Amino acid sequence: MATAKRRHDPDRKDRIIEATLEVIAVHGVSGTTHRRVAEAADVPLGSMTYHFAGIDDLVQQAFSKLTAEIAVQFDAVLGNARTVDDARETVVGIICDGFLNDRHTTLALELYAYVARVPDARRLTTDWMAECRKALERHFTPEIAIGLDALIEGASLHNYMNPGLVGADAVRSMVARLTT
Repeated sequence: MATAKRRHDPDRKDRIIEATLEVIAVHGVSGTTHRRVAEAADVPLGSMTYHFAGIDDLVQQAFSKLTAEIAVQFDAVLGNARTVDDARETVVGIICDGFLNDRHTTLALELYAYVARVPDARRLTTDWMAECRKALERHFTPEIAIGLDALIEGASLHNYMNPGLVGADAVRSMVARLTT
């Protein structure tokens, strides 16, 4: 009797995590199921329980990947600033030029709602915010970095919901007040 040969698929877990982000972006966390993710990742449904302890584990690993990617991008953008004035203008650009694409913003909003409902997952946002503040602290004091981080999140959200609401001149003025 012949046995079925196992398929070698070393990227399966990563593919599932990426598919989870796609499913969340389309259906929200509440509409994310093992079945939808398995279908999107083109893997057998059994792979879900093999790689993840449950749906919360799957969602949290996906959000962890998302926040790590965004933090790396944020750090790279701020790393290009050579002076404090460059860093100020970089912050203006982050807010006004749509640093996050629509998919990332949608996923970030889903993450915020998720951690509001699953307090044990708050480390996802606290770790992410800490990484962003660390990037800001290359150019600003920790106290100023906290204020800038809050401004970036709030003003970016306002501009996402109402494009152009918080214009570059207004942001530039706010950043100047926070950083001088």
